[in-house]
Amino acid sequence: MLDRNYLREHTDEVREALENRGAGVDLEEVLALDEKWRDRKARGDDLRRERNEVSSRIGELKQAGKDDEAQEAIEESSSLKAEIENIEEEAARLEGDLEEALLEFPQVPHESVPVGEDEDDNVEQRRWGFDDLRELPAEVTPHYDLGEELDIIDEARGAKTTGSGFYFLKGDGARLEHALIQFMLDVHREQEYVDVFPPVPVTSDSMRGTGQLPKFADDAYRLGGSNEEAYEDDDLWLCPTAEVPVTNMYADEILLREDLPLKHQAYTPNFRREAGEHGTETRGIVRVHQFNKVELVNFVEPEESYDRLEGLLEEAEEVLQRLGLPYRILELCTGDLTFASAKTYDIEVWAPGDDMDGPEEGGRWLEVSSASNFEEFQARRAGIQYRPEHHESAEYLHTLNASGVAIPRVMVAVLEYYQNEDGTVTVPDALRPYMGGQEVIEGHEKVGESALGAGEGGS
Repeated sequence: MLDRNYLREHTDEVREALENRGAGVDLEEVLALDEKWRDRKARGDDLRRERNEVSSRIGELKQAGKDDEAQEAIEESSSLKAEIENIEEEAARLEGDLEEALLEFPQVPHESVPVGEDEDDNVEQRRWGFDDLRELPAEVTPHYDLGEELDIIDEARGAKTTGSGFYFLKGDGARLEHALIQFMLDVHREQEYVDVFPPVPVTSDSMRGTGQLPKFADDAYRLGGSNEEAYEDDDLWLCPTAEVPVTNMYADEILLREDLPLKHQAYTPNFRREAGEHGTETRGIVRVHQFNKVELVNFVEPEESYDRLEGLLEEAEEVLQRLGLPYRILELCTGDLTFASAKTYDIEVWAPGDDMDGPEEGGRWLEVSSASNFEEFQARRAGIQYRPEHHESAEYLHTLNASGVAIPRVMVAVLEYYQNEDGTVTVPDALRPYMGGQEVIEGHEKVGESALGAGEGGS
């Protein structure tokens, strides 16, 4: 959330930032609301001073025996009291409207963020791993076909039990998922992250605290049932990212300078309504409703946050480097920044199975992490402060996060990049200790009549 004083004092800057973002919010309406609210507050203060003066006269008039004038002063004081109550009620309503309007305002981009309209204007910073690519099959099978052939990814049965956008991992597919989770947690422990295992359901206040509400309500899963009263009383959402519970665990608290930087990592399942990009991506596990992720959340002093952003990016990159997966770093432009972010780097891993928008070698890029600095935007919404010195006033700290990294897309990259000519998959060296020393994924025999060839099924 943006500070009201900041809006007043940097109006032109905010107007330009909103324009660069392509944000559809009405700055002039908010400024008008703020002016009305301040006018009502000032009027209320004036009336209270006037009533105090009248009240002090009442005693003096009574003491002087001027009962008629004292009665007039009493009536004037009562009238002023009623007017003050009306003014305060109007001011409270205006403040509520102002707070609601401010929740719709996105973060102001950092001055270093390139100006652009959308993802086409993002700036590639560097690539890693393309100087020494492993030898790939003449034709790399896309992960969704390979997963079906090896019987390690089962989209059909996932759709049957839960719906489209959900899937089963089976056998070595499930083992690979577990291995990736444990591997990532171990990497980030080495980077001095403290493990957190948070609740998966989160409240509306928590969702507002990190900026998911109100803007992204349609993308999230809200818990509830047919009983409308129970639905409202629960006020719970399925976690869209561990950023929400981990950031909000310190909501309305004051941390100390010696607590910072505070680095937490959390593995959670995540739930979002994003099974397809404009209805085009209907196969595979790139865009699904449920996915696992290890999230990195940082709490830092304001002057340290941009150095920490660079460090956070490197910490997320290390996962891909240890796995030997080629990737690139993009700096997002103003038009592609997320709602709460002041500056973001995307890490995109290379998956060679689909000839879509990848490098010269073919394949495509899959975003597996966004390393973002939110400055005080989330901290202000969630009420997270720190005290620079014990005797000093509390200030809002800065929050940052990154995925360390999104597991389904990393699995896609592993299955396609480490694919062999015979259709097996070599297990990356870094994951073998987590898979009992297994070196190759060879797949499994399918079960049931659906596994039989044509004409072999029962009657």
